[in-house]
Amino acid sequence: MRIDLLAGTVYHPAVMPPHVPTILVFDSGLGGLTVYAELIKARPDARFVYAADDAAFPYGRLSEAALVTRVLAVMEALVAAHAPEIVVIACNTASTLVLPHLRARFSIPFVGTVPAIKPAAARSASRMVSVLATPGTVARDYTQDLVRAYAGDCAVELVGSTRLAAIAEAELAGAPASDAEIVAEITPCFREAADGRRTDTVVLACTHYPLLLPRLERLAPWPVTFLDPAPAIARRMVELIGAPLLGHEGEEEARAVFTGTGAGDTLKAALAARGFTRIDTGALAFAMA
Repeated sequence: MRIDLLAGTVYHPAVMPPHVPTILVFDSGLGGLTVYAELIKARPDARFVYAADDAAFPYGRLSEAALVTRVLAVMEALVAAHAPEIVVIACNTASTLVLPHLRARFSIPFVGTVPAIKPAAARSASRMVSVLATPGTVARDYTQDLVRAYAGDCAVELVGSTRLAAIAEAELAGAPASDAEIVAEITPCFREAADGRRTDTVVLACTHYPLLLPRLERLAPWPVTFLDPAPAIARRMVELIGAPLLGHEGEEEARAVFTGTGAGDTLKAALAARGFTRIDTGALAFAMA
């Protein structure tokens, strides 16, 4: 209770409810669910919107200029519709190219996803590291700069997989690829040097790839550490927006938004199992130009 000495009245100030943030997680498809799984553990109280630009999947087939234009346009609509406090770009291809443009356009913070080359080089005992990514991420100057800056004393193999992201999406949709198809995509990651050293660390530089992690570990020709950047992304998010509000865990719905046709029944079941209570397909009317 407070007394207003000027008015002479007694009043009880309103108790404002704690603010629960809206967190937007963005990817070209469903690979960002691997990042979302870590984000929701870090902020279980938050309101999550997962946006998949499936109308343009895969991003690797777009030119750099087209990708920048596309992501900026989609993000304009998403920010206007959902007013997030923070956006997590759960896509290596978009992060390595579009992140500077997003930060210049919007005032809210953006957390990107970049290849975990620095921690890979720090932990590799053999000094032989592979980066498994999309061809677009492999070709980016940003990726090359990370190698030069943090892995100069390592033999780094950059492996651009043309099919693994689509294989991961199919896995989630209940149409898994054969072991042979996956082996064909990951075999270039495994190198042996003349002195007997072998690759001991593989960076998963596409958020789709951890969806296949159990199969990657089983099909690897020898044991390696597969590095997933998702835990580090979650830590960075908490640094920017703070720790969770106690007592509010699980109160907010998680919503999935697709720019294209979205999910079939199997995929919808997979999303529901991850806590998504609302799934909107074609919610943003973006067609490929």
